[in-house]
Amino acid sequence: MGQWIDVAALEDCGEGKAIEVLVEGQVIAIFQNEGELFALDGMCAHQGGPIAQGHVAGGCVTCPWHGWQYELATGIQTINRQPLQKTFAVRQRDGRIEIDI
Repeated sequence: MGQWIDVAALEDCGEGKAIEVLVEGQVIAIFQNEGELFALDGMCAHQGGPIAQGHVAGGCVTCPWHGWQYELATGIQTINRQPLQKTFAVRQRDGRIEIDI
């Protein structure tokens, strides 16, 4: 079992939006899409772009730098179908967002 770490208030990450948090030296992007929370490595696997600033649609995020697109739930890059973005378990608890490291 992992270690759940409180990272933000749920209200900080509204529907269709994302936030970026720093957890144990790692940048993590947290998204709320269709009422569900997702957490991915916050730096794009391509060239380190800020994933949290990307556009979210259809369960995917598009990196704002070069357009690489990843599935929120799996971190799979949509063109080559490889899991290039690390994902993290994320949950809402008592109005807070927690990440499992």
